[in-house]
Amino acid sequence: MFTGIIEAVGRVAAIEPRGETTVLRVEAPAIAGGAALGASVAVNGVCLTVTRAAAGTLAFDAIQETLERSSLRDLAVGSRVNLERALRADGRLDGHIVQGHVDTTGRIRSLERRGEDVRLAVDCEAAFAELLVPKGSVAIDGVALTLVNVVSEGFDVALIPHTLRETNLGDRKPGERVNLEADVLGKYVLRYLERLLGDRATLRR
Repeated sequence: MFTGIIEAVGRVAAIEPRGETTVLRVEAPAIAGGAALGASVAVNGVCLTVTRAAAGTLAFDAIQETLERSSLRDLAVGSRVNLERALRADGRLDGHIVQGHVDTTGRIRSLERRGEDVRLAVDCEAAFAELLVPKGSVAIDGVALTLVNVVSEGFDVALIPHTLRETNLGDRKPGERVNLEADVLGKYVLRYLERLLGDRATLRR
């Protein structure tokens, strides 16, 4: 489990296809020393397992399912990625519960800067937007953010200067894909109501 509070921004050092698996090597000197083999690390919001840690670089194996369901397949050597190690049991939950299980991907509609007020708008599937509520939580590339507006075709969030400095969201451009994960509590509530009252079409009436 993660919190969506990014610990470091790493840089992709190598992408090595190996049959059904792709090895992703990330330069991450800030956290590599504390990431043991087998540890879970969220890379742009995707929970991956450390398979090697050496000289400030972490290696991860990404299977086809992971690449197909996330934007990791869009990465290139040199890409900056958000990194967060799994939450310790005695740690503070400063963001919100993030599982590292990407629900879907969205596309950046706009990134508007008005002084220190920065608004990021993302287009997404209507089925994902139904899981969101204004002032609720969403994870974009692993970053825990508070929703400002939600419509059927997407949503927007406000980015503070700290988030722009400490994550890769400030690098984003319109049209680029991002990983999206809704608040797990909302997903469980919706699934319960579907079982109790019927499918989503019924719930909308």
